[in-house]
Amino acid sequence: MKNIILLFFIAVLVACSGSNDGSDATSDPIDDNGDPISDLTYVPDDNFEQALIDLGYDDVLDDYVLTSNISSVTDLFIDALNILDLTGIEDFVALTDLSCEFNQLTTLDVSQNTVLDVLSLNGNQLTSLDVSQNTALTYLNCRNNKLTSLDVSQNVALVHLSCQDNQLTSLDVSQNTALTILQCEFNNLTALDVSNGNNANFEAMNALDNNLTCIQIDEGFTPPTDGSWQKDSNTIYSTNCN
Repeated sequence: MKNIILLFFIAVLVACSGSNDGSDATSDPIDDNGDPISDLTYVPDDNFEQALIDLGYDDVLDDYVLTSNISSVTDLFIDALNILDLTGIEDFVALTDLSCEFNQLTTLDVSQNTVLDVLSLNGNQLTSLDVSQNTALTYLNCRNNKLTSLDVSQNVALVHLSCQDNQLTSLDVSQNTALTILQCEFNNLTALDVSNGNNANFEAMNALDNNLTCIQIDEGFTPPTDGSWQKDSNTIYSTNCN
């Protein structure tokens, strides 16, 4: 009987020591600096993380940055730094102005950056771009990429769109009622609808060097001949290009 009681107490002691050895499966894992992983943002691109270090948002090149250091950042300018991957940008939730021009980006997810006002992506290798969640955008520059399509129907606040030097085959800005500047030259456009109800207030519209036969414009509007509206000589303007 004494042996049974002794075995019972040994089992209890072993169980108690196991529950207090710091190996609780429910505790947050930590990184090499002792910071909980749940409080960190994963930044796998060394050039991106080095830029964050240089800007004072991080202090060691280890693929992680404290989320609290970046969650209130409103402006981020990281041009020409040979960045291939912007994973981690999703935790810049307060970002209103992002410029990452002349890098080597092939993909970009800005779906969590919902208050973006200005987005500059000129000179990357993007083949697609989803800005459907960025309804606050007023300025979008995605020129000189490899985009084959671009949907800006949800970006109703957009004022300036530069998407030239891509591989776009169609473009519809009829829902962008605030738009006053459109640069879509040097694409493969066969369809272009700029009838947004605001053509009279356009500052510039350039659709040169495309494959267009017709550009759809506002009813009752005649494009000016002062050079602010440009198209190929074999392209006509019409209120109905169908």
